[in-house]
Amino acid sequence: MSDSARHNLFLLAESTYGTTPSSDPEFVDIRHTGTTLALTKEGTISEELHSDRQIRDSRHGVKAVGGDINFELSYGSFDTLLEAVLLGTWSTNVLKAGVTRRSFSMLRHFTDQASGDKPYHLFSGIELNTLNLNIPVTGLVTGSFGTLGKGLTLLGDLSTLGTPTFTDPTTTAPFDGFTGSITEGGTATSVVTAIDLTLANGLAPIYHIGSDETSLPSIGRCTLNGSITAVFQNAALFDKFVNETESALVVTLEDPAGNTYEINLPRIKYNGGQPDVSGEGSIVLTLPIQALYKVSDLSNIVITRANAS
Repeated sequence: MSDSARHNLFLLAESTYGTTPSSDPEFVDIRHTGTTLALTKEGTISEELHSDRQIRDSRHGVKAVGGDINFELSYGSFDTLLEAVLLGTWSTNVLKAGVTRRSFSMLRHFTDQASGDKPYHLFSGIELNTLNLNIPVTGLVTGSFGTLGKGLTLLGDLSTLGTPTFTDPTTTAPFDGFTGSITEGGTATSVVTAIDLTLANGLAPIYHIGSDETSLPSIGRCTLNGSITAVFQNAALFDKFVNETESALVVTLEDPAGNTYEINLPRIKYNGGQPDVSGEGSIVLTLPIQALYKVSDLSNIVITRANAS
């Protein structure tokens, strides 16, 4: 039996899509709260008919590698993955959406299994397809990275990789939803009670005759949407939906050490707004948002990091 408390997840950048570096690579420990990264296959059942009514054969079909990596957001812990999912590059501590594709090998290690049980699950060709981010009014900021990959190899040890090394994870504290600030339309606001964001790259596998694994997947547009919930104090936010008025949203998260991430959606539209009433208590307005490209920022999202030290 394997215990989740004994599970490790590591990251390794690939130079060539789908090829794990095999000369003493350096794996980076990924902080996570859970993962569904796995291999699945399509299946085909023979259609042959027999008088005994029995199925004569079934075959495995093409492979699909993917799943989510769940996390609590902390400073500096996921900068490589944020860069990959935005297809951008950190420049003077600023990250914007771009077009640079990156692939990784990811290693799951079930540390309480013996070598004969093949405790190393080595995935190749992993790209970051989605990012979900949840900022609550109380509690920690959480999220998940959605992945799409190429292959999986089960290993009893890592001798085929030479002498790999493993970098320790970061130790920064997770961000929470009540430390920091938020502005809407350039003005500080205290009515927003939750923010949920989803970025998607539209990756899709491409299969061809002669292989059961995908070649380099196709990629779509960078779409970023989500929603905010806010206490319904007046018609200011609702009016922006009614009149299709563009706005902007900037959230600054700060950890106990003073490290910050500023998440800036410089151009958004609200695509809904319902001040529903259900029982007693404050009326909450839910507004779906769509982030749009802003010419002056060259992106639909701008993340700025600042190290307190």
